[in-house]
Amino acid sequence: MEVIDQLQRKISLPNVLKRIISLVPSQTELLVDLGLEENLVGITKFCVHPQYLRKTKTIVGGTKQVKIEKIKALEPDIILCNKEENTKEMVEELQEIAPVHVSDIVKIDDAFTLMHQYGEIFQKEALVGTMVNSVREKIVVLQEKLQDKPVKKVAYFIWKKPLMVAGKETFIDELLKLNKFENVFKESRYPETSFEEIKAKNPDVILLSSEPYPFKEKHKEYFSALNIEIQLVDGEYFSWYGSRLVGAIDYFKTLRS
Repeated sequence: MEVIDQLQRKISLPNVLKRIISLVPSQTELLVDLGLEENLVGITKFCVHPQYLRKTKTIVGGTKQVKIEKIKALEPDIILCNKEENTKEMVEELQEIAPVHVSDIVKIDDAFTLMHQYGEIFQKEALVGTMVNSVREKIVVLQEKLQDKPVKKVAYFIWKKPLMVAGKETFIDELLKLNKFENVFKESRYPETSFEEIKAKNPDVILLSSEPYPFKEKHKEYFSALNIEIQLVDGEYFSWYGSRLVGAIDYFKTLRS
């Protein structure tokens, strides 16, 4: 079987894929929700959903560094990566072990495309179709709910030291737009910033994400000097794609309440 991944790379796959390694947490969750848990032989230490999975599967490293020999020993039929989460050098090295599929997710439609690709690759087309249609229907309901809400300018924080935010051409930015939030950072993808710059950009709301930095209630005081509304948000719902989108859209329905 030949497929084209989201970097437009042609990949030759065996007809039966019994052993899967996933190096992307949101893609791992999608595989489980597609009924492929039994076929997952290797995951990263950041694959935290479902929570028990790290106790039942082999941990092959993180998303930026993996243990190549451990991956070889698992004899995978396919390895699943992502352009942003995993490095180009890692993908090139992994290709010597097994076919590597690389996703590239910026738009919501990119997430749907990936889901449909997995449906084809793993023969789960019907289930993927149901999942994607459910998300699309939920998005329509969300847009109707938000149609009378004003657009709010936001800064979405992902790290504390140094201060970092999500910027343009990111999946987070796309989901901010879906919620009628205007990102005040448009210059680059994940810029470092400062309180002085935040004041100059004058957002209506500061969003503190629960990941990758685990912002919590106690961190609000750190930003209080800005005299800007502060809101804690679930980072997984803003940055995980795949089956996580089903719950994310429901979460977004309450976010602007």
